[in-house]
Amino acid sequence: MAYFNSINKIAFEGRHSKNPLAFKYYDAEALVLGKKMKDHFRFALSYWHTLTGGGADMFGQATFERPWDELDGLALAKARASAAFELMEKLGIEYFCFHDLDIAPEGNSLKEKFENLDAIVAHIEALMKQTGIKLLWGTTNAFSHPRFVHGAATSCNADVFAFAAAQVKKAMDITLKLGGENYVFWGGREGYESLLNTDMALENDNYARFLQMAVDYKEKIGFTGQLLIEPKPKEPTKHQYDFDAATVLGFLRKYNLQDHFKLNIEANHATLAGHTFEHELQVSRINNALGSIDANQGDDHLGWDTDQFPTNIYNATYCMVEVLKNGGIAPGGLNFDSKLRRGSFELEDLFIGYISGMDTFAKGLLAAAALVEDGRVDTFIKNRYASYQSGIGKSILDGTVGFDELTAYAMDNDQIVNKSAKQEWLETVVNDVIYNV
Repeated sequence: MAYFNSINKIAFEGRHSKNPLAFKYYDAEALVLGKKMKDHFRFALSYWHTLTGGGADMFGQATFERPWDELDGLALAKARASAAFELMEKLGIEYFCFHDLDIAPEGNSLKEKFENLDAIVAHIEALMKQTGIKLLWGTTNAFSHPRFVHGAATSCNADVFAFAAAQVKKAMDITLKLGGENYVFWGGREGYESLLNTDMALENDNYARFLQMAVDYKEKIGFTGQLLIEPKPKEPTKHQYDFDAATVLGFLRKYNLQDHFKLNIEANHATLAGHTFEHELQVSRINNALGSIDANQGDDHLGWDTDQFPTNIYNATYCMVEVLKNGGIAPGGLNFDSKLRRGSFELEDLFIGYISGMDTFAKGLLAAAALVEDGRVDTFIKNRYASYQSGIGKSILDGTVGFDELTAYAMDNDQIVNKSAKQEWLETVVNDVIYNV
C-alpha cells in the first residue's frame, strides 16, 4: 500500500523556488570539492521519530495524522516499514537507522520479541533489495521498558544486565544481516539520579565490561562496521555517564577501549551539555573519533531534548567544516534524529521537515567548502600560532626544553607582545561567505 500518493519524488528546483516540496540547495548529484553532494552527507532517516512518533508530549496526547496507525501488532510494523521506504525513495534518502523497538512489537517475552523482530526484518530486507536503500546503523532500545528503570548495563540488577546483553546481541545480528555499516550505543539510562543509592565505580566498571563483550561479539560474528557511542549529559537520567565527547573519550581510554569505538555526535545533546555542536565535533575529530552525526537542533530557551529539524545554517556550516577536515564522514552519515513539532501533524509535514534539514545542510556544505577554498580563517589560525614554528616555540613542540631552559629564555624575553585574536573579523568572514554561496 502507498501512503504518499499525492506527493511526487522531491526534485531540486534551485534557491529561488517557492515550492515547499522541492529542494532549494540540495542537489544530490552536484559536485562539491570533487564529491557528489549526497556522498558528503550520507543522509539517513530516523525510524523512531519519523514512523513511530505520534506528536505526544508530557502535557498532551498524540496529534500526528498517520494512516498506518490504524493497524496494530506486526501488521502495523510492516505498514510503517513500507511507509518509511516510500518516504525515503521520494526524498532521495539512501540510508535509515533504527532501534529494535521501532521496527517490531515488544511482545510478552524475550522469545516473542525476537520472533517479532525476525518477522519484520524479513520484510525490511525485501524492501531494501527492492529500493537499494541501505542501513546506516542499528541499535537497541534499553531504556523505555520498566525493566530498565535503574539502567541497563549499569543496572544494580544483574538480571537486567543479562537481558540488555541479549537485546544488543540480537540487534547486532540484525545490523549484520541487513548490511549495516555501524552499530550505536546510546546509554539512555546509563547514569544515576542520586549518589546516595549509587555505586558509581561498579556501574562504570560494568558498563566497560558490557562494551568489551560487544567488541568480542562483533569479532565473533565478523561484523566489520564501526561501533559508536552517542554522548548525552542528562535526560532521562539526571546525570549520564556518556556526558559529552571528552568524557566518553576519557572513559574509553581508562578501560582500553579507545581503538574499538568512535562517537556519534548529536547537535541537541551538545546543547544540553553546555557546548556548541562544532565543539563536540571538533573534540571528536582531533581525537580521531568522529564516527557519525545525528543532525538536529535544540532550543536554547528550553532545557530538554527538543530534537528539531535543523534549520540553523551557521551550525550546519561549522558542522560541515569539521566533516571536510575529517576527510568525510563515511562509514558514518548524517542521521536526521529529528521530529516534527506537535502542531505540524499532516503527512506533508514529514516531507517538509526533511527537505528543510537537507537544504540546511546543503547550504552549510556549500558555505563550508567556500570557507575552505577562501582560506582566510585557516591562514589566520596558522599565523596566530606562528611562534611555535621556529625558535623557542619549535623547541617546546620538539620536547627539547624544560622549565630550566624556558626560565632562562623568559628572563631575556620578558616583554611580551600579543596580537589580536580578531574574533569579530573572522565572524564577518563567515557571514560574507554564507551570504555569497
